[in-house]
Amino acid sequence: MRTRVKICCMASPSEVRAAAVAGADCIGAVGPMPSGPGPIDDAAARTVIAAAPPGVTPFLLTQESEIEGLAQHVRATRATVVQLVRHVDPRLHADIREALPWVKIVQVVHVEDADALELARGYALTADALLLDSGNPKAFADGAVEALGGTGRTHDWRLSRQIVQVVNKPVYLAGGLTPFNVADAIDAVRPFGVDLCSGVRTLGKLDVKKLESFFVAVRGAERNL
Repeated sequence: MRTRVKICCMASPSEVRAAAVAGADCIGAVGPMPSGPGPIDDAAARTVIAAAPPGVTPFLLTQESEIEGLAQHVRATRATVVQLVRHVDPRLHADIREALPWVKIVQVVHVEDADALELARGYALTADALLLDSGNPKAFADGAVEALGGTGRTHDWRLSRQIVQVVNKPVYLAGGLTPFNVADAIDAVRPFGVDLCSGVRTLGKLDVKKLESFFVAVRGAERNL
């Protein structure tokens, strides 16, 4: 049982190469976001996506929730996989299939409470994969902005395990993963893949030593399974 690894928040082709050499299956380019680390403009995202070597799948993280803006974002970056970081109307998935038939859809589910289980069940009917994260997609009256990823926080992995058990699509686990806890996360959730950004960075820069330690922990967890 091999756990796929997605390294997110890629800032440059050199970071993509470092992630690929370490063993990444996927990389993520983060579009404009209300908060969180790693957003880059469309020109930089296009360069990052183009730098992904064969065998490494690039994801475009987008907050767009309407097909017009999303299609523009995809075409500007030449993405073939979109990670929808908001809880969207499932009809958007159908709109993507019609307007961008070559694009795969990874729908984020922010695991805040037990309601995430039913949300995931519904999204699994129309998305190609799910990604479980620890954000808070609500707007706040006090002026605090939405958290759509990159929080560095874990969530209740017991809920994530239940989601993995009831949906029939690949499920990635994100949220606060590091070289020190990813083995426990894999053992607890049994995800198809894991995803992280800040856990392999130092002062915002990709840290090769942390990256190597992360992969050692992932492969060790696989052997234990």
